[in-house]
Amino acid sequence: MQYGLRQQNLAVASGYWPLMRFNPVTRRVGENPFRLDSARPTKPFKEYAYNELRYQALTTTRPEEASRLADMTQAAATEKYRVYEQLAGLDGGRFHPPADDVGQPDES
Repeated sequence: MQYGLRQQNLAVASGYWPLMRFNPVTRRVGENPFRLDSARPTKPFKEYAYNELRYQALTTTRPEEASRLADMTQAAATEKYRVYEQLAGLDGGRFHPPADDVGQPDES
């Protein structure tokens, strides 16, 4: 618990835990309902992971596999963030209408 906030920051900075919001109400005014709040990853996944006992244990018992899996996780986190950036860059019209608007007559 002593390093909990630091670990949370590392999880976000590594891209393992991106911060985002989705507000469907913004679609009504043509805005993108998806907001990406975290910056691009700046820390390697290993810097976050190897502070956790569950990942440290694997580096002791199977170091090659631990490194391979960490590299795979880093690649997945980087790709996931790239997709989230694309979603955040879309205009609001590219998202489906809110469920409560489905079947409603047009107001125009």
